[in-house]
Amino acid sequence: MYRPQTPQQQPVFRVRTPRGKEVLGIVDARLGYGKSRIICTDGKTRICRVPGHLKRELWVRPDNIVLVLPWEFEGDKKGDMIYRYTDNQADWLKRNGYLKNLIKQEF
Repeated sequence: MYRPQTPQQQPVFRVRTPRGKEVLGIVDARLGYGKSRIICTDGKTRICRVPGHLKRELWVRPDNIVLVLPWEFEGDKKGDMIYRYTDNQADWLKRNGYLKNLIKQEF
């Protein structure tokens, strides 16, 4: 008997929000070697890398919402991706206004 599969909703736990110098961003393009071009909520486009201790855990694709920590040196151009949000967490961020600036830039 055929049963249509329903998409399983992932439960939303505490959503990590930006603290200190961290900013939210959306992955624009993957550049290879663990680097991606990220459009950030502060209006800047950064080339971000996945730090070594997260290389096996943090897999990003275009249009993923990520948390970026800008570098102290060349912070306007470069940064580290330190967290990737799931779809449910990204929806929560949109509903609560964390991605207002990012959505305006995109469209």
